[in-house]
Amino acid sequence: MNDKEILHFINTNDKNEIESLFKRAGKVREEHYGKSVYIRGLIEVTNHCKNDCYYCGIRCSNTNIERFRLSINEILDCCQTGDELGFKTFVIQGGEDPWFTTERVIELISLIRQRYPTHAITLSLGERPATDYELFFQNGANRYLLRHETASAEHYTALHPSLQTLATRKQCLCELKKIGYQVGAGFMVGSPFQTPDCLLADLRFLEELQPQMVGIGPFIPQKDTPFCSYPQGDLTLCLKMLAITRIILPKALIPATTAMGTITPNGRELALNAGANIVMPNLSPVKAKKLYSIYDNKIILGDEAAENLQLLKEKIINAGYEPDMSRGDAKQ
Repeated sequence: MNDKEILHFINTNDKNEIESLFKRAGKVREEHYGKSVYIRGLIEVTNHCKNDCYYCGIRCSNTNIERFRLSINEILDCCQTGDELGFKTFVIQGGEDPWFTTERVIELISLIRQRYPTHAITLSLGERPATDYELFFQNGANRYLLRHETASAEHYTALHPSLQTLATRKQCLCELKKIGYQVGAGFMVGSPFQTPDCLLADLRFLEELQPQMVGIGPFIPQKDTPFCSYPQGDLTLCLKMLAITRIILPKALIPATTAMGTITPNGRELALNAGANIVMPNLSPVKAKKLYSIYDNKIILGDEAAENLQLLKEKIINAGYEPDMSRGDAKQ
C-alpha cells in the first residue's frame, strides 16, 4: 500500500470502503494462519514503574495508585494455573520496576523454563540494556514485546518526559531483533496530538522493523494523568490501522487487545474480523488485575479472565474462528 492509499483509508468514513479493507485484511490473515486465534496467558507482575509517561496510570508520579508487585513464587503459581488450563505461552508484563533486577528476571525465566521446557516465554518489561536482553534470551525467553507507541519523534516527545526518547526505544527493538527474539512493537491510536502522518510513520516504521508481533490499541484516558481529559481513541480508526498492518505485515501476530474490548463490548471480535489473530486472557491474581490500571475502566472479568477460558473460546467460535492453545509462533 502506498502512502496515498494508506492516508485515504485513515481519513475515509465510507462504510463500504472500510468494510472492503477489513475483508481484504481477513483474507490475508486466513492465507497465513487460517481461522486460528492463538490464546496466550498474560501475567501482570508489577505496577511499579520508574517512567512518567503522560498517558499511563502506573506512571511514577501517580500518588493515587496502590502499588503491587508479585513475588517470583506468585508468578510461578500463575504459570502453574495457566499450564493446567492448557496455555503454552506465558506473557510476563509489568512496568519498568527496578526491583526486577537482571538477576531476578533471569531466576524467574530459568524457573519457568525448567518447569515448562516446551512453552513460549514472552517478556514485556520495557527498556533494558542490551546485555540484559541477551542474558534473558540465553536463559530461555523467546519473545519480547516493546510497543514503540509512536514513530514520530516530535509526537513521542509530546507523550513522554525528556529522559525518554524514541531513539532509545527504536535501539532496544533493533537489539532484540539482532539477538534473535520474536519481537513485538506497536502503537496507540488516537493519542493526544496524533495526526494521520503520525499513523503513517508508525506503519512505515513497522515495515522497516519487520516485527513478528504488533500490538495496536486505542488511547484510553486515565484519571490520574495529564491526559485525563482527552477523548479516547476512535474504534473504527483503530480497526482500520489494525487491518492495514495485517496487509503490509501479512505474517505478523496481531492481538485483539484488552483495550479494544474495553471501549466496546464486542471490540475484540471486531478486531478479529479486521485481521487480528491473538487474544491474551489474564492469569494474574484478581487484586493485581485491578491495580494494573494503565487506563480507566479496564476489563478484568468475564472472558478477559483466564479462569473463564471456556467463555472466551465460545466467543471465538461464535465469531467464526478456531481457538488455538498451541505456542502459535510467527510464520517465517
